[in-house]
Amino acid sequence: MTRQTASAARVQKMESAFKCPLCESKVRVTGFKSLICSGNHSFDFSKHGYLNLSARPSGSKYTKELFEARRKIIAESSLYASMHEAIAGVIKGHRSGSGDAYTVADLGCGEGSHLHRILEECGSPGIAGVGLDLSKEGIIMASKSYEGPVWMVADLARTPLADQSLNVVLNILSPSNYKEFKRIVVHDGLVIKVVPRSGYLKELREALYGGKENKRDRSDETAALFRKHFVLSDVVHLSYTQQLNQAELGNIVRMTPLAWSGNKALIDGYVNRNSAEITVELDIWIGVNKREAEKHG
Repeated sequence: MTRQTASAARVQKMESAFKCPLCESKVRVTGFKSLICSGNHSFDFSKHGYLNLSARPSGSKYTKELFEARRKIIAESSLYASMHEAIAGVIKGHRSGSGDAYTVADLGCGEGSHLHRILEECGSPGIAGVGLDLSKEGIIMASKSYEGPVWMVADLARTPLADQSLNVVLNILSPSNYKEFKRIVVHDGLVIKVVPRSGYLKELREALYGGKENKRDRSDETAALFRKHFVLSDVVHLSYTQQLNQAELGNIVRMTPLAWSGNKALIDGYVNRNSAEITVELDIWIGVNKREAEKHG
């Protein structure tokens, strides 16, 4: 079975979770090659299995090299292992042994490594994964690297997902669209958002900007906006340091937009170190999708 056919088969099993990004009508898989809506808009599965459901080009600065560096840091080092374990624990607790269909989507998934590692940690073949990002480069890499989830190029502002079609939305260090999240998550479903705190990658910022770059911690403001849409049931705080080797330092510089405007001499000096310590300081917000009456009742 080719990746194209395997992906089409996965989508066919959960057709009701998708809708046409152009006219919002229902869709169906035909010939294990295409997704077609009732308005006759057609979207072909690529040879690697992903779907391009975006109505507009991304215009993203995120390159293949950036996504490759990010994949290596996430998948080949343990830098984010604590985050993956914590999120997987929340998902397993929420599912609590249910045999029903259960879908987890990473919206703003990049090259897919966070979703892949979290699904691995969940260890359940009954959980379906969906990864969505506007960057075609990211989704191509995800579909080549990880065969399990359904991968889609799509716009976060107009997701091709049906109302109340997901059990969990993941939003990891990525922009949000809470109106869309609320629409597509089932009642009592989870929205899990990961936000950086002021100490996140602080050594990298200090090295690339010569100590002149100050990052304002806006997490309290962002949390207030989150609570307007979801019931905040828990917050997991992560704060730790990890030693990275020279190859890992090069990858962490290449994976972050911080290097786009950093001083080249400072960047070269940083990536040529034998090793360095890096700080990971994150908050994981667990929100529950409740009806308005319940939220205020």
